[in-house]
Amino acid sequence: MLIAEIALPVPMRGHFDYLLPDSMVPQAGTRVLVPFGRRKLVGLVMACKADSDMPADKLRRVEVLLDDKPVMEPLFMQWLTWASQYYQHPLGDILFTALPVNLRKGLGAEVELKAWQLTETGHDVDPSELKRAAKQQALLAALQSGPVAQEQLSNSYSAAIFRALADKGLIEATTLIPDADKQWPARIELAEKPRPNLEQSLAISAIAHKAGSFNCFLLEGVTGSGKTEVYLQAIEPLLKQGKQVLILVPEIGLTPQTVKRFQLRFGVDVGVLHSGLTDNERMQVWRQAKAGELGIIIGTRSAIFTPLASPGMIIVDEEHDGSYKQQDGWRYHARDMAVVRARLENIPLLLGSATPSLESLNNALAGKYQHLLLRQRAGEAKPVQHQLLDLKGQQLEFGLARGMRQRIQAHLQQGNQVMLFINRRGYAPALICHQCGFVEECHSCDRSYTLHRSLNKLQCHHCSDAKPIPHACAQCGASPMQPVGMGTEQLEQGIASLFPGYQAARIDSDSARGKQKLHQLLEDINQGKHQLLIGTQILAKGHHFPNVSLVVILDVDGSLFSADYRAPEKLAQLITQVAGRAGRAHIQGELWLQTHHPAHPLLQDLLNNGYQHFARLALKERRFAALPPYSYQALFRAEANQAAQAHEFLLQVRQLMGIGPDLAAIGPIPALMEKRQGRYRMQLLLQSQQRTGIQQQLNRLMGQIEKLPLANKVRWSLDMDPQDFT
Repeated sequence: MLIAEIALPVPMRGHFDYLLPDSMVPQAGTRVLVPFGRRKLVGLVMACKADSDMPADKLRRVEVLLDDKPVMEPLFMQWLTWASQYYQHPLGDILFTALPVNLRKGLGAEVELKAWQLTETGHDVDPSELKRAAKQQALLAALQSGPVAQEQLSNSYSAAIFRALADKGLIEATTLIPDADKQWPARIELAEKPRPNLEQSLAISAIAHKAGSFNCFLLEGVTGSGKTEVYLQAIEPLLKQGKQVLILVPEIGLTPQTVKRFQLRFGVDVGVLHSGLTDNERMQVWRQAKAGELGIIIGTRSAIFTPLASPGMIIVDEEHDGSYKQQDGWRYHARDMAVVRARLENIPLLLGSATPSLESLNNALAGKYQHLLLRQRAGEAKPVQHQLLDLKGQQLEFGLARGMRQRIQAHLQQGNQVMLFINRRGYAPALICHQCGFVEECHSCDRSYTLHRSLNKLQCHHCSDAKPIPHACAQCGASPMQPVGMGTEQLEQGIASLFPGYQAARIDSDSARGKQKLHQLLEDINQGKHQLLIGTQILAKGHHFPNVSLVVILDVDGSLFSADYRAPEKLAQLITQVAGRAGRAHIQGELWLQTHHPAHPLLQDLLNNGYQHFARLALKERRFAALPPYSYQALFRAEANQAAQAHEFLLQVRQLMGIGPDLAAIGPIPALMEKRQGRYRMQLLLQSQQRTGIQQQLNRLMGQIEKLPLANKVRWSLDMDPQDFT
């Protein structure tokens, strides 16, 4: 009797034992189809053994072996097993999160291409007999040597040609599994590359010196310092050796320009992975990377799960970005997962950012990571000039003070582009009655609706509930209601009247929705079709706009007084990143901050001393306050239809945890946004000076927490190393 330990994609801990048929001996990492309750699930074989804790007569049988060879290698499974233990999340759910959707559904791991081949009749026909149909004759001749994939033929032959030959019984459709093509290193054609400056050369040399073994580098370079050029030159020798490189970027919007730059430099295909692809497209890149057919794979957060046949390096660009942290389900951090994976694969990891996270910066300053600095902008680019504009007493027109409007006009007249940053989409963040003060609120979230005038609707940005714009106040009947505050949509309309004759482009998640919309907008901007750029933080992340000379941040005050201790770090990163879009070529760049608090210490430190000084000062504050990275946190979240129920569950969790001198707790308390989608949300924060302090308690008690009476009556989750408390 042989028994398989199977991991299943269910929210339950541990493996499940199944009997194996006599003829079936699956390898670890292969998929099987098994009965589970009344369902049939795809599972992953973890190991085979001779006995089980369950009686043999109660074990169910594996029904189908889906793979001849593993879809997941042992090292990968070891990495994800670590993740399950660290993030306190069921292993089966983690393993299947790391697989493409097609494999989770039980579809084949091999990609089958539609192809055409000759029938028996077709083999007996002389192509010259079709001389009156030249295209049919040519296609028949092309298939003489065997089946050919349709995608290779479709550029030369129309569907009518295939249909005509099929109707004559000369060809038939079939499928073809393509042979692995690992010859991409021989096809590398290096384009001309710029000569690196001294700081870039030192960084490239340091990385090359440690190639072939695990080392973590933090490349801290001011915006426009040429970090991407360091990436390009650092991976060049690895690619020539046939080693693969995985590059993570924070946003889909950065993917096209990054892919284009790497393709132009090396002349080889680049695999792309992000949420905008279909399941089949993601499956194709996964298969090619696993087979070693791609040398460069570029993707967003989930691309960290891409298997590599011959790993050479992992790069995490803009490593500070919050989008690397998964905010629901299994709440992993892609950057931290990359560190552990690189150590297991014994390859270098390169973290790059102009505004590194305080966690990564602390590791670099403590000597855990090798710290590489780029202090100068590349080429002829000059440092951006930072200025503050005090808004007190100013008359604003569409959020802009008079002096700022004059400054914008001057830059436009010089033929430059101007970026206006406001991190709020829609027309206005609220709609209010001027007579009685009534505000249109989402009753599910207790938050005001955002006005989207172009779509003629009010929308809640927290639960996506929407309703038509009311003609009159629902409380007193007065009309019309007035928008309060400013969003990108209103700013776009106002800019058109303030600066006639200049074209404006709005870039936010509304205007850039669609597979190619953002890419086309960015292309138009770089071609000079738009002189005024209006947008949210989509514009702030890594884009290269050589003609932008002025960046204006309309209002930073809302972020200066947040209850989240990470808010100053996030604001400093945002301001620095937005400023970095200006003056990236030969034009002198300017950043202007409009604020009612020009003397605020954060703004003064950031503008006078830069992010590097701010970050090191912030680390000292964190040390005194015993906050991460000098302590470690875990956050229990609970939500229910009644706040008392969520509060009571977390109170029981706190009592179980046995809080003492080595483990502190805050809560249960309401989340910063207490009500969302009709449910009340509570939090319990655990904190310890030692990472093992939290882990040991959770390892010991998670089973008991899951069995608490309220555990099945509230929706709850655990977030290790939380980044967001809203």
